[in-house]
Amino acid sequence: MSEENSKNYLNPYLAGFLLGMTLLASFVVLGTGLGASGGLARISAWCGLCVAPDHFLKSAYFGAWGEDPLNYYLVFMFAGVMVGGFVSALVSRRISIEAERGLSFGLYNRLWLALGGGVAAGFASRLARGCTSGQALTGTALMMTGSVVFLLCVFAGGYLAAYFFRRQWYD
Repeated sequence: MSEENSKNYLNPYLAGFLLGMTLLASFVVLGTGLGASGGLARISAWCGLCVAPDHFLKSAYFGAWGEDPLNYYLVFMFAGVMVGGFVSALVSRRISIEAERGLSFGLYNRLWLALGGGVAAGFASRLARGCTSGQALTGTALMMTGSVVFLLCVFAGGYLAAYFFRRQWYD
C-alpha cells in the first residue's frame, strides 16, 4: 500500500477501540454480542421462504425462525455493515471492480477459489453455530476457552498460509 493511500484509513488502534466500544454497546443495549453469519443465514431463509415457504417452514433448521426470519438484530447489523462499508468506500473514493491476485495466478482460478472458500467458510460458520467475528469478538470478550483457542488458530493458520502462498503474488 502506498503512503498516499494509507493516510485515508482510520488509525488501527482507534478502529480497534471503536470496535470494542461497539461490542460493549451491543452487550449493554441488546444483552448479547456481535456476529455476522446469523444475519446472513436469516436473509437466506427469507429468500427461501419467498421461493418455497412450506418447505422452509417445515425445515428443522429454518422453520424455527418462523415466517419472519428478518426480524432479528443481526440482520440489521449485517445490513448496516454492508451499507456502512459501501458509503465509506464511496466517500473515500475506493470503489473499483477488481480481483486482487498475483501475477502467476489466473483471474478465473482466483474467483473460483474465492467462491469455494466463501461457501466453505459460510457452511462451517453455521455448522459451528457462529462466524469468525462472533467467535473472535464476542467469544473472546466473554473469555470463552474455545473462542480464544479459535482466535489463536486463525492467526497461526493465516501466517502459515501466507508463508506457503505468498509467492503466488510475487512470481
